[in-house]
Amino acid sequence: MVLDARTKLDALLKGYPFLLEFLAGWSPKFEKLRNPLLRKTVGRLATLDQVAALGDVALDALVAAIAGEVLRVTGETVERGGAPAGAAAPAFTDRAAKKEVLKDIIRDLHRGGDVEDLKKRFGELVRDVSGAEIGAMEQELIAEGLPEEEVRRLCDVHVRVFEESLAAHAAPEAAPGHPLHTLMEENRALEKVLAEAQAVLARLKDGPGPGIGPADRARLGGLFASLTEIDRHFLKKENQLFPRLEEKGVSGPSKVMWAVHDDIRAHLKEARRALETGDAELAARTGLWALQEMRDMVTKEEKILFPMTLELFDDADWLRVKKGEEEIGYAWIAPAPAWPPAGPGQVEASPAAGPGGARIALDAGALTAEQVDLMLTRLPLDISFVDEADTVVYYSATPERIFPRTPGVIGRKVQNCHPPKSVDTVERILRAFKAGERDEAEFWIDLRGRLVHIRYFALRDRTGAYRGTLEVSQDVTGVRALRGERRLLDWDREPS
Repeated sequence: MVLDARTKLDALLKGYPFLLEFLAGWSPKFEKLRNPLLRKTVGRLATLDQVAALGDVALDALVAAIAGEVLRVTGETVERGGAPAGAAAPAFTDRAAKKEVLKDIIRDLHRGGDVEDLKKRFGELVRDVSGAEIGAMEQELIAEGLPEEEVRRLCDVHVRVFEESLAAHAAPEAAPGHPLHTLMEENRALEKVLAEAQAVLARLKDGPGPGIGPADRARLGGLFASLTEIDRHFLKKENQLFPRLEEKGVSGPSKVMWAVHDDIRAHLKEARRALETGDAELAARTGLWALQEMRDMVTKEEKILFPMTLELFDDADWLRVKKGEEEIGYAWIAPAPAWPPAGPGQVEASPAAGPGGARIALDAGALTAEQVDLMLTRLPLDISFVDEADTVVYYSATPERIFPRTPGVIGRKVQNCHPPKSVDTVERILRAFKAGERDEAEFWIDLRGRLVHIRYFALRDRTGAYRGTLEVSQDVTGVRALRGERRLLDWDREPS
């Protein structure tokens, strides 16, 4: 056997099995060769120049070490070659091998590897990667035990490592009116607002004093108000795209992205508060931070999330997304009306139930399904029901919900319907309800100047067995303000 740049690692290990332990001990970087999956994917295809690049060692040194070990163990002298001058290691093209190389690069990054060195290694070994492949890689790393919080902490660095390759990919294409087209059009509108806000905040940051002039305060107030529209954009991802991805077995990247959404919401809120108090330095610093986070999110969406959804979703998935997005609404723009096209395959909404129909026997009386629905959607409350398996099976589709819901949440695990920072609280409530330790939990929050009362009730059957959790949210701002009594109907009272 000739040892040179093009010698396959797989053939080498089959001919000299003892080299596996030798290489793993020769350099800490080759410990990963003990991983059977890595050998089955990367090892099957890797040449010695690629192995040298993976281990960040010189090819000549690697070949010399292998030849020396073969001579020591077998007494056989192998012919040695090198790499052609200036030659680069050929890129992996096999999808599974490429993904393992990507994961290995990210593992090294999370262990503190140098970003520039890893970008060089990426360029030598992979050179081209799609957003869908990055998303799949992150999902597998989380499944293997890498904490979601750690992926989130370094996801911006991931994009930096792969930025040149991602830049080479055109933005995904979709027909006007298609949910993906609408989301990208919202991004284009967002970029215009970001550019205006950047100019004002940069001037504020470099201004002569700590105060905010009336003109800048008014302009920034309007721009910050416009930027809060991004919440609709995020809600469509959280309630429409993420549930569909979970159905396809992809949840890690969604959770990471949702956590970043919450960071953006918090930083934008902080910037608005600083503007209201006249703190120019804090408004500029926090505002510029939020703007950069939003710009980075546009890149992550259009280079990673959106290509992944195009690869995984079928037409039925997109029709479900379309129906749900109409309930949430749109940020900055109105979608084109051309999608979905009329014709076969279009999903029609189920017809409303008639006034009749079978009655459902209840503890006291009996109601039709239509009557139950009318009652639940007329109550001045948001109601959601989670069954004993933690699956969302119902929400009251009231005209103006406090917390938006779309059909995408039905059938979804309740843990995935909350931002990552709230999941521990949700789990704690459910555990206590299931164990019979508690029957109720309540919270109240200030939401855009309104006092919202949120209560969770454990539902138990006649035997006391846990059958699910009812969430009830109510805007109690008006209730809290009541004083005295009102005993007479005031419909005919003249306005004062």
